[in-house]
Amino acid sequence: MALRDNFEPANQRAKELQGAAPQAVSAHYDRRTGQIVIALSSKLILSFLPRDAQGLENAKPSQLDQIEITPSGFGIHFPKLDADLYVPGLLEGFLGSKKWMASRLGQIGGRSRSRAKRAASKANGRLGGRPRKAARG
Repeated sequence: MALRDNFEPANQRAKELQGAAPQAVSAHYDRRTGQIVIALSSKLILSFLPRDAQGLENAKPSQLDQIEITPSGFGIHFPKLDADLYVPGLLEGFLGSKKWMASRLGQIGGRSRSRAKRAASKANGRLGGRPRKAARG
């Protein structure tokens, strides 16, 4: 349960943020391009593919057609998915938590087909390949 003493500092931080960061004024899913489109108070338009955002990566278009903006303008909520995105984080290029973003980058790196990766794989193969898992017993 939140303590009353925490409300005043939180409210102060929110006021400071409202003066420093743009807020969402509208948001929708564009079925033609397959992108989430967010218009900001700064006149900037932000768009991205749902598959690149945590909580939206497996969403169907029918789950993206309803988007709510929080009263502060700093949050985007997808009620059909119970997913939320933080607008200041989106502006910094964060489409999810640090852990989620790191796992996505790891997946991309794992699919890499560089010359160095092929050479390392070939060298490991000459050594007998990947070690077998120990039998449980």
